[in-house]
Amino acid sequence: MARPSNIIITILNVLTLAMAILAIGFSMWLQIHPGNSSLCQKVLHKPLLYVGLALFVVSLLGLIGSCCRLSFFMWLYSAVLFLMILGLICFTIFTIIVTNKGVGKVLSKRGVQEYRFGDYSRWLQNYVVNAENWDEIKSCLVDVNFCRNIDTGKPPEFYQKGLPPIQSGCCKPPAYCGFESKNATFWTMPETGPAVPDADCRTWSNVQTQLCFDCQSCKTAFLDNIKKEWKTLAIINTCILVLVIAIYSVGCCALRNNRRSKGYAKHRGGYL
Repeated sequence: MARPSNIIITILNVLTLAMAILAIGFSMWLQIHPGNSSLCQKVLHKPLLYVGLALFVVSLLGLIGSCCRLSFFMWLYSAVLFLMILGLICFTIFTIIVTNKGVGKVLSKRGVQEYRFGDYSRWLQNYVVNAENWDEIKSCLVDVNFCRNIDTGKPPEFYQKGLPPIQSGCCKPPAYCGFESKNATFWTMPETGPAVPDADCRTWSNVQTQLCFDCQSCKTAFLDNIKKEWKTLAIINTCILVLVIAIYSVGCCALRNNRRSKGYAKHRGGYL
């Protein structure tokens, strides 16, 4: 008769196996139909494939070990879960460290937040805004028409409403440039030039596929968004860690049951 721990492990691994197949399938679809997927979706191709394959292998080990009561596979399953627990602990600590330096500062009282590049850890700066990654991020922002979601109207109107930091950094020139606004995403430089000799003031373009996507203000606002999301991710990772530890404990019980079942079968066979 199947033990409760074996039944629980079997159900959990059937669910994760289904998730793995979906992840692998969607990843393959993105690879086979490149014309039907945006750049943002293409970026997900490799991560989805790797996560899907990892889940598939782990789930298969758990299913074989629990259904067939093979201790060797349950040992492998438990070892992988233990490594996953260590990985989650390390990654959670890492996310806390790289998102814990400084905070964005409000540089004007207009309700629009602008950020300094030095407010973020060096790892985030070097990884996110390097040439290769930033080109993909920028293309993704263009692809989803990110700046078209800004409410149109006169400058005071959308200043009073307040723009999200990432839209403020990427969809308009910095306030200290002193540009004049025609609408939310079209700004003109004064005849005397920018109010300050800043690189972002020269980088701004009214071309809708460029805007301020190459500005430092855009990159720092994007870093701020990542910082907030990674703090949320740290909380989610903690919840996942608790879940994986619980599954690991059930897996250890299933492994012990497998060994007891084999011991009972050998003991019974000795009397036959």
